[in-house]
Amino acid sequence: MHRDSERHKLFSRRALMLGCGQAALLSVLVGRMYYLQVIESERYVTLADENRINLRLLPPPRGRIVDRNGMALADNQQNYRVVIIPEQAGDVEHTLDLLSLIVTLSGGERRRIRREVKRKRAFVPITVRENLDWPEVARIEVNTPDLPGVFIDVGQSRSYIKGPETAHVLGYVAAVSEKDLTGDPLLELPGFRIGKAGVEKVYDLALRGAGGSSQVEVNALGRVIRELNRQEGQPGSEVRLTIDLELQKFITKRLGNESATVVVVDVHSGEVLSLVSSPTFDPNSFNTGLSQAEWESLISNPKAPLTNKAISGQYAPGSTYKPVVALAALEKGVISPETKIFCSGSTKLGIAEFHCWKKGGHGLMDLTGAIQQSCDVYFYETARRTGIDRMGAMARRFGLGSALGLDLPGEKKGLVPNNKWKMGAVGTPWQLGETLIAGIGQGYILTTPLQLAIMTARLVNGGRAVTPHLTLDQISEEGIKPFPNVEAESLGISPDHLAIVLQGMNDVVNSPIGTARRSKINEPHWRMAGKTGTVQVRRISKAERETGVLKNKDIPWKQRDHALFIGYAPVHSPRFAVSVVVEHGGGGSSVAAPIAKDVLRETQRLAQLNPTPAPPGRQPARPSRRKSNSDQGSA
Repeated sequence: MHRDSERHKLFSRRALMLGCGQAALLSVLVGRMYYLQVIESERYVTLADENRINLRLLPPPRGRIVDRNGMALADNQQNYRVVIIPEQAGDVEHTLDLLSLIVTLSGGERRRIRREVKRKRAFVPITVRENLDWPEVARIEVNTPDLPGVFIDVGQSRSYIKGPETAHVLGYVAAVSEKDLTGDPLLELPGFRIGKAGVEKVYDLALRGAGGSSQVEVNALGRVIRELNRQEGQPGSEVRLTIDLELQKFITKRLGNESATVVVVDVHSGEVLSLVSSPTFDPNSFNTGLSQAEWESLISNPKAPLTNKAISGQYAPGSTYKPVVALAALEKGVISPETKIFCSGSTKLGIAEFHCWKKGGHGLMDLTGAIQQSCDVYFYETARRTGIDRMGAMARRFGLGSALGLDLPGEKKGLVPNNKWKMGAVGTPWQLGETLIAGIGQGYILTTPLQLAIMTARLVNGGRAVTPHLTLDQISEEGIKPFPNVEAESLGISPDHLAIVLQGMNDVVNSPIGTARRSKINEPHWRMAGKTGTVQVRRISKAERETGVLKNKDIPWKQRDHALFIGYAPVHSPRFAVSVVVEHGGGGSSVAAPIAKDVLRETQRLAQLNPTPAPPGRQPARPSRRKSNSDQGSA
């Protein structure tokens, strides 16, 4: 009986312990289930969704670029590309081998893909080929089950509507390189393009926009089943340029295949109406991909089609510099409008002889006559009296010798020399003979065509320090806003002095013996004025002068003179300024002036079709009504 009682007690204790253990285990299990399903539910839902849902960054549409009249210059078009995700592809080389049986992959493309596989994270898509046609897209889509990690991506590519006509202004977009990476995830998207030159580069952030996102459901193999949610990105801003597309097209056609450049600006606002550098190139090729042959053709062309000559070309200004020399001399008081200097065809300084372009000389010249007929001897003597420092100071007031800040990359400063510069650069002191040469715009002095156009604008707008710009709006990190209507600062030039110089420039074109008389615009309300320039690029020896200087057509192209012209119109109320430079073109009067005539006529015709009022400003200086040599019929 006692044993039965003990056995029962033992069984009861074991049963109780077993029950307690089971209850404890059940409690732990319930607690764990509660923890996982209630407390940690959101975390595990997220983990499950991450296995089922992919979040993809969407590139925003790049902003359009339009001209001053709203005509599209750069826009976007649909682009089919094939991309590969290394993480999903596994053996990338094997997948590329299979893909190359469907679409052609060059050795260069294979090497690029390998570099990007090493450089980028495994889950980042890599572009294999772009700009696929529809049959190529169809073949890839049909074979996607055998191409792990490969899919077709539909995006947008940049399209330049009038590519060659606007190439040097717009620039181009191209693929992101390693040095371009800033941490912005947009830059790692397959096929994403950023501005590499021109306006595309300067305003890249404004044009780029903000990315969007797409949530897609995928299966265990990573195949997209459906799109769950899509949030489009913010398109890039539209950039409105001051450029007139019709004028740009006209000038490009007018220059043909010349190695030349033309800049047209509004003399009051500084708006650049046209900026053409010839020969040009098609920026669309940089977006779709240049072949090696195309690249070699561009970089080996002696006329340098990739160089924007308007802002990067540096040329001696030649006789187009003479108005600045005249103003410096008038301000110093070393000459007056009535000062006469005799030109016999040359002048001497010590044993050195300095020649005028006219072998027999011009005779007795006053200032307007010297500008009108571009007498070198008159300006040799004027420069000697004025000095290199005075001339340089005046040149800088007119925008020469420093970058003007145009919103394009690659603008050169040019060079306005003086004694201090020469000692630093050459190590020898300035010579008086070099001052004489500088007086006719040759020697060390260098200018860009843009600077010459702005110099002309400042001459004819009443001596205001107008600066050039390419956009109709101010574009900055703070956003886009209109330019303030503020009158440009005065250069402090005497209106009487400006009027005398403008009279000479008027006579250059509109007098019977002016150097550009053959380029006169016959319509009275469209008439232009200006100044010719012919710049030697080789030294003419004494023996050649005695036997006869060779004509440009008889010497190699690279040794021919540069042809220049600066001008403005209309004469009675200046509105537009132009500079023309034709490399190795010959004479400024015979080559550059006719181009300027055609350009200013077309500029004024287009301005009538699309009128925009000139901003208010001080009345510009006008040619004086005094009689010049041309009015009196003397040489």
